[in-house]
Amino acid sequence: MQRFSKGDRVRVDIPDETDPDHQVYHGEHGRVVAVMNDDVDSVTSDERDAQLYRIAFDSGEMGDFRWRDLRPPIDDSS
Repeated sequence: MQRFSKGDRVRVDIPDETDPDHQVYHGEHGRVVAVMNDDVDSVTSDERDAQLYRIAFDSGEMGDFRWRDLRPPIDDSS
């Protein structure tokens, strides 16, 4: 089950302030540029974990995230 598709605009939501990625990515907006599959779902037993989303941020940086860290954008004016 794929939550987002290539081209979708998303917002990173990492509410855990102790997560090292919180300071860098929480609240950042970008676009899904690739959806990669792996077998993490065989460990977690959650089929949604089989997808890793590569995000191109508005700042020009890139990052890879699981579904649980992504939400629809707050303001999608693009």
